[in-house]
Amino acid sequence: MKAAILQLNVSDDPEANLPHTLGLVRQAADQGATFVLTPEVTNCLSTSRAHQNEVLRHEEDDPTLAALCDVAAELHIHLLIGSLALKTDDADGRFANRSFLIGPDGEILARYDKIHMFDVAISETETWAESDGYRPGSRAVLAETPFAPIEMAVCYDMRFPRLADALVTAGAQILTYPAAFSPETGAAHWHSLLRARAIEAGAWVLAPAQTGTHPGGSQKKRSTYGHSLAVDPWGEVVLDAGTAPGVYIFDLELEKVAEARRRVPSRENARKFEGP
Repeated sequence: MKAAILQLNVSDDPEANLPHTLGLVRQAADQGATFVLTPEVTNCLSTSRAHQNEVLRHEEDDPTLAALCDVAAELHIHLLIGSLALKTDDADGRFANRSFLIGPDGEILARYDKIHMFDVAISETETWAESDGYRPGSRAVLAETPFAPIEMAVCYDMRFPRLADALVTAGAQILTYPAAFSPETGAAHWHSLLRARAIEAGAWVLAPAQTGTHPGGSQKKRSTYGHSLAVDPWGEVVLDAGTAPGVYIFDLELEKVAEARRRVPSRENARKFEGP
């Protein structure tokens, strides 16, 4: 089947971002893609919590979600919205970083709240505390589709192989890691982590990403790594989008899952052990 990754450079204005995203989804479908994936925070990338409070909406009122559901139905495609930043009813006012899988009828098939928060000190000048603005999810999600079961995960989740292992044990053949990855950690770890997840699982890894320096007047300048990837179950990179925004089409050959797992049946060979 043909699939498409959208690599985006969104601003902090959801209303301005939406027409561009819809146009790229239509372009992907015009090129034959029946499964389309967008990156983390498809609607709004902002480092200002005050600005987010002004422009973000609850799930039931979010215009980006409604429009993407409509276009999935119109084009009769499966659409993975990597994530949307959404308001919640939490007492502390924190947002949700929520991924959605939309079916060809426009209905939400599955939703997943990012579990692992990016709370790190990369250097003296680059620190992140995602949990200050977003509340973590607590439930792993396996989304069923007619073509394959899909692990739903987001960005920093890729550093936690036990999450992938649990979902592959439950049947996942595709692992998704939509991201807005730091350029510094991206250059050091992005390709290695995603290839490792694919090899360990004998599964496809699909990672649509944000890219470039993001426009917006409400925030300090934020840059992301790009390099959206599609990695096959043998660990081969079949698509690297580089740093340019756009639509990237590839062949999602699902028979490679069984082939990789037959050649190296590491999950069958795993043994229980004691200690340490």
